[in-house]
Amino acid sequence: MFDRLPLKTYLYFIAQSVNLTAAVMSVTMAAVIGAQLAPSPEWSTLPYGMQFLSLMLATYPASKFMSVYGRRAGFHLGSLALAVSGITGFYALQMGSFYGVMVSHAALGGYIAFANFNRFAATDGLSAALKAKAISLVVAGGVVAAFIGPWVATLLRSVGDFSDFALCYGFFVLLAVISAAVNQVTPIAEMTDSANSAIPVPLRNSSNWDLALPITVAAVGYGFMNLLMIQASLQMAAMHTHFQLIGVAIQWHVFAMFAPSFITGYLIARMGVNRLVLLGLVLLSTSAMINLFYLSQASILIALVVLGVGWNFTYVAGGAMLALRLEGKKEAIKVQGINDLIIAIMATAGAFLPGMLLVSVGWSGTNAGVAILTLALITYFITAIRRAAAKMQVIK
Repeated sequence: MFDRLPLKTYLYFIAQSVNLTAAVMSVTMAAVIGAQLAPSPEWSTLPYGMQFLSLMLATYPASKFMSVYGRRAGFHLGSLALAVSGITGFYALQMGSFYGVMVSHAALGGYIAFANFNRFAATDGLSAALKAKAISLVVAGGVVAAFIGPWVATLLRSVGDFSDFALCYGFFVLLAVISAAVNQVTPIAEMTDSANSAIPVPLRNSSNWDLALPITVAAVGYGFMNLLMIQASLQMAAMHTHFQLIGVAIQWHVFAMFAPSFITGYLIARMGVNRLVLLGLVLLSTSAMINLFYLSQASILIALVVLGVGWNFTYVAGGAMLALRLEGKKEAIKVQGINDLIIAIMATAGAFLPGMLLVSVGWSGTNAGVAILTLALITYFITAIRRAAAKMQVIK
């Protein structure tokens, strides 16, 4: 499947594995550390919230920086932010400083803002036929992270005289070194108009492709995924589910998010990007409906797996759709920055809203809302695609 992809794609796969390993470790650690150090229980999720807030604020500046100084300089700056996160987190825990942990997670969010561009950098200079496969492989780095992240966090949680989790943050420094080393040896492709020749004529005509469509699909998919994933763990806790079982459910969810990436590129080639996006939206809606009509630990686990696969299809296929539209365009990095900024905004909302919605409208109300909004998005998507097809017929 990936035999025609260049070496740089596999290097970006490693870089993305580093990125997602740090992200998964932060999910595993942040709430526990916050509960231990926060001056008040309601502040326990602030470090994780700061991470998403920083990610949101840094995403567009990161794209601007890369558009001026290049991909390599941007990824190196991101690696530096990861090292800062590790150093400040290590000393914050050694000193028992809650606010130091918040600074560490803010720096981590800055790193992730840069590292999230790995999937787009992997498509630079590739033909249209390879772009979806490249994004698919890079996003698959999450499969590595789903296992390495929790394993390292558990392994380094309590070691010798170090404070709990201090060495986990120290591990971020090692990840930063790996990230910088991979970035340094990765060939950087310059985007030129000549690459346009590899794209079918309909995709090269800007009037035939709606930029809002792939951006909306990827952003809404990410926001709903974050919302239901976090609220599912809260709901399972309210059902007195053992913490270990909650962890297993989340781990299978993360696996379902990234494992399909090994075949998503193939599915896009076989089914077409539009059909795969539509399938992803249907799966998101199905996940919410499972939660709406069934309530058990098993049903929530099944819904989380369906949710993960739905997120993968909307995120990868949406990114491939955007990459195809931007091929050979000088403004590509800036538009990618806007795309990731909107995704970050939705992800941040999805991280802050679960608790409030669980209290205000409940588990059923949240899932009913997600199901209705997803069905509305499906309608919008089908309408937009039909309009685009009609315009292409007029042009022909």
